[in-house]
Amino acid sequence: MAQHSAPTGHERIETSNFLMIVLILITVAVGGIVEIVPLYFQRETTQPSEGVKPYTALQLAGRDVYVREGCYNCHSQMIRPFRSETLRYGPYSVAGEFVYDRPFQWGSKRTGPDLARVGGKYSDEWHRLHLIDPRALVPESNMPAYPWLEAAAIDPAELAPKMRALRTLGVPYSDDDIAKSAEAVTGKTELEAVVAYLQGLGLTRK
Repeated sequence: MAQHSAPTGHERIETSNFLMIVLILITVAVGGIVEIVPLYFQRETTQPSEGVKPYTALQLAGRDVYVREGCYNCHSQMIRPFRSETLRYGPYSVAGEFVYDRPFQWGSKRTGPDLARVGGKYSDEWHRLHLIDPRALVPESNMPAYPWLEAAAIDPAELAPKMRALRTLGVPYSDDDIAKSAEAVTGKTELEAVVAYLQGLGLTRK
């Protein structure tokens, strides 16, 4: 009977599930490192763009409400570098705009419009009414209403720990910023906080 020699070279890889899996994982890991690591050394991806500042205490509280309510599921915050996008939403997004966002709210689905440049586009009152009853202002809107935000108060004690945690991640909050955070949100509602957050989006690249 003819004897079959053990597979060698590429044939050995193709006939061994374990070896194939290990080599695929190594390849993916190396490729990921080559693509990701250089970004940590590029100024435009690690330094804030001109005019970008950390969120105020009220904006930070509003951002947390925005995330909690899942607004990112329908609204992206990243304008792609295509003419159709910049004509509708404004200048395309750059990495330096998001260095203080943890996590960033880029998103990939747009049931509603992109919000990267929504700051200053509408008045505070427009945003307030729109969040309470979207169809009162945009009849064709399928956005859910958020009337309870108007009655929900911000807890002032929550802000200082959040800001200290963000400072450990590189957000340049000062001791004074943290000390005054509770006072800045005392008596404010979640609705006011979300409006403050939205009104601050994208102002540096208008």
